[in-house]
Amino acid sequence: MHQVAVLALDGVIPFDMAVPGQVFGMASGEDGDPLYEIRVCTPPGGALTPAGVGRMRIRTGWGLPALATADTVMIPGHDGFLEDPPGEVLDALLEAAGRGARIASICVGAFVLAATGLLDGRRATTHWYHARALAERHPAVEVDPAVLFVDGGDLLTSAGVAAGIDLCLHMVRRDHGSAVAARVARRNVTPLQRDGGQAQFIRHEDPADAGTALQPTLAWLEANLHRPLTLEDIARHAAVSVRTLNRRFRAQTGTTPLRWLLRARLMRAQHLLESTGLPIERVAAESGFGSAVTLRAHFARSVGASPQSYRTAFQARPDERD
Repeated sequence: MHQVAVLALDGVIPFDMAVPGQVFGMASGEDGDPLYEIRVCTPPGGALTPAGVGRMRIRTGWGLPALATADTVMIPGHDGFLEDPPGEVLDALLEAAGRGARIASICVGAFVLAATGLLDGRRATTHWYHARALAERHPAVEVDPAVLFVDGGDLLTSAGVAAGIDLCLHMVRRDHGSAVAARVARRNVTPLQRDGGQAQFIRHEDPADAGTALQPTLAWLEANLHRPLTLEDIARHAAVSVRTLNRRFRAQTGTTPLRWLLRARLMRAQHLLESTGLPIERVAAESGFGSAVTLRAHFARSVGASPQSYRTAFQARPDERD
């Protein structure tokens, strides 16, 4: 059975620590047998959670040596993330990586992973609020604050809080396929997350961020997703050149206008599939994909499921729809 070791350092955030068990622990095969064994591992003496979330002393049957035999090592956030991790922690993580273990961080757990040097030259993410600090402390790491998580194959990192759930669901899907991941998501009352796949990341933008100067244009895009918009159309509405538009989008949303538009259209399609009984062709037209064929292609690449299977898994009952 696939062993998952959750590294609970002193000051561990309880929510972060519990996420791997909540997701991996609910994954089962067709026969109902569990697919993962979860072990919470602490340094000698255990771990104490922060006072702000309720003091708890955590002691388990596994210590740092258990990381050496794990197939996956999860690093939750802890409140001492700006301090250098203990040498024995770094040694245990490096030993696990050298043996071929997959290592993933949740939220500010990325600081511990970066301290090993394993992320040097790699893309990574963390909670947006601490992304600059991560980049400053570890300049060899390519920190991307505008993504939900980064899948680098053997090394994975996620943004704050709920993004840890997204990351773990993605890992379950990578290990056992969409059907298993969808069952786990359903049991956790969580939407099926978009899979970064070979792109290695998932963009997570707010379609109508009122805190940016682009807000009027973003709102206009939201209202016109069904239209075949071009870069020139968007720049014309924003009253800027295409070059300036691209620069402003990068600065204010972390992505390009067309990628933002694609993400917004996918979100619109997901909403329609979840909340209406519209035919797939109509969903494609309403969300701006033009045809069911195009919609299916984007869904397969970004969501990891067909529109129909997504609807089957997550459509609300008629009495629950808006």
